[in-house]
Amino acid sequence: MGTIDTGIAAASALFSAVAGLAAYKTAREANRTAGAVAQIERDRWHTEMTPQVQLRFDTSGGAPHVVVKFLGPAPLTRIQTVVRIRDDRERGSSQASGAPTAQQVSDVVWGPYRLRPGIDGADPQGRAVAPFELVHRGQTRFALEPTPAPSWYPSAQMWRDDYDGTKLRLWVECSAQGHKPWTLSADLTTATSGSGLGAVAQVTGRTVVAS
Repeated sequence: MGTIDTGIAAASALFSAVAGLAAYKTAREANRTAGAVAQIERDRWHTEMTPQVQLRFDTSGGAPHVVVKFLGPAPLTRIQTVVRIRDDRERGSSQASGAPTAQQVSDVVWGPYRLRPGIDGADPQGRAVAPFELVHRGQTRFALEPTPAPSWYPSAQMWRDDYDGTKLRLWVECSAQGHKPWTLSADLTTATSGSGLGAVAQVTGRTVVAS
């Protein structure tokens, strides 16, 4: 092979390498774009399928309960759900002598009500209930009780004065087969009408505040 032929062959090989690299980069970018579009679509579908959960504070039976009802959307025929009490705010322990420890602070349900421990699947602290299933348009209820004052609080009456009429803050964790979980929240009024029913909190997004 002559010098000219060798040069042509080298140039051809170089051109092929450059073309191959360009094709690889183009395919990689196309895959990235397709992956990003697919992720956007999955996120959109996940948002559209957010469970619509209705919560109500109910004392019509003489004792306080929270009623949880699953309204949709229609493609979700059933969901697994966990209800948890949220504290009124983040709290930390004090370093002062005689102050409660971080664990003691964590064990307190800081709010007007807690789930009745040991009733309806509630844990010993009254913080959360065991996972339960709701079918479309189905509902269930969980017993509540006024939260007890911590042992280090100035007085039980002061505790009640601090929390009387304040809102019950809840996490509602939902899951369904074939979907990523959802974590929803609501601030549920504990004031009731003459019927003993509080205002409805319609949970349709990540954060819902009921007046």
